[in-house]
Amino acid sequence: MSEVKVSKGGTKIRNVPIAVTPEEGVERTTNRNKSESLPKKVSIEFGESGTSDMKVVLYGKHGFSVKLNVHKGVLVENSSFFAERLAEQESDVASLQILECEDVEIYVECVGLMYSKDMKQRLLKQSVQRVLRVLKVAEVIGFSSCIKACLDYLEAAPWVGEEEEEKVVSSVLRLQSEGVGVNPVLKRVSSQISRPPKDTLSHIVELVLKSNEERGRREMKSIVLKLLRENNSSSDCDSSPDICYETIYASCRSCLDSLLSHFKRATGPEFSDRPMDNQDPIAKQIALEADNLAWLLDILAERQLADEFALMWVCQQELAGLHHKLPAMTRYHVSCITARLFVGIGRGELLPSKDTRHMLLQTWLEPLTNDYSWLNHGCRSFDRKVVEEGIGRTILTLPLEEQQSILLFWLSNFLKSGDNCPNLQRAFEVWWRRTFIRPYAEPRVNQGQSDNPMTS
Repeated sequence: MSEVKVSKGGTKIRNVPIAVTPEEGVERTTNRNKSESLPKKVSIEFGESGTSDMKVVLYGKHGFSVKLNVHKGVLVENSSFFAERLAEQESDVASLQILECEDVEIYVECVGLMYSKDMKQRLLKQSVQRVLRVLKVAEVIGFSSCIKACLDYLEAAPWVGEEEEEKVVSSVLRLQSEGVGVNPVLKRVSSQISRPPKDTLSHIVELVLKSNEERGRREMKSIVLKLLRENNSSSDCDSSPDICYETIYASCRSCLDSLLSHFKRATGPEFSDRPMDNQDPIAKQIALEADNLAWLLDILAERQLADEFALMWVCQQELAGLHHKLPAMTRYHVSCITARLFVGIGRGELLPSKDTRHMLLQTWLEPLTNDYSWLNHGCRSFDRKVVEEGIGRTILTLPLEEQQSILLFWLSNFLKSGDNCPNLQRAFEVWWRRTFIRPYAEPRVNQGQSDNPMTS
């Protein structure tokens, strides 16, 4: 087997770890034949040339080995592992073997760091992933000053991505279980407060709702909803599922009051006499408040807490009465809220009472139908098939007589408007079968029992 000798005098060992990579092999010999195998043995000398008094041989994978010419005093001073091993040996021991070394490259680097006058500067040039490898080996050999330097590095360096963060945290928690002080590193991901205060969440929601910058508001709504969704899916059922219940419903009531106020202003006689340019700010406010309500409803529906919202919405009789007085291009944003409620009921995200479901259809289905063309063309998030399925499923949860009343009202509109009306044919078919083809058979069963002589 070929052997490569690398001699580094003094403390100039900076490039040694790079020259020794067992996974990828070390530098190929100068032989021009590229098919030659990589060297299986490497020799490295630390400190001043010719002054070493001990050899440490590391045996890695695939027969790879590294011989380190080192100084016993340096090892004993820096490593509890080497201090214990040497204490067990005879005083004149000149060699130690480390078998089955998992990471020879980093082991060599850790030994090199024992000779370094500025360990922090050496680590500064490394990546987080490499420092975690150094930390692991330093822990194995009991190199306490290196462990501290690695933790200082990890406390200050940015962690890129969730995967890297998880690796850092798991490594640090392992050290914590062994009594190593790691609090400065963990403070980045944990707080002394066991749960985030509700007023912080309330403040975030308030900032988003009051923003007048459309792009920033839209993006933050999406981010907050996504994060709350993750929180909901990762938390156990006892971890305060109503973390934002009071906050969200207080915001809902505020938005509803503001929306009704804008509708009253927009339908007042003094408003209709204004030029179109002067009407635009009110229209924007209506769109903003409706969008805010739709966002809050999304949050509540994700957490299965929207039943009360449905009740609040069906109680908006005054708002529903003013709806037809505004142009469709201004009012259709409100119908997005109704559509979201139908979708939530159809998916089982909320389970309002029968009276609430019936009132929702009686109060808001007609306004939704009147705005349907605008919803299809003016609302980017509107999914016609999903909404129609939600409406149909909501109708089919009602008693059969109420299903009939609502579906006959729909049929009249559909025959007049076609595509500008929700297509509830699937719900209509189910109602038809329930009514004419497979009517509930209890009377027939009773009749059959009365005709059976065995029952008399």
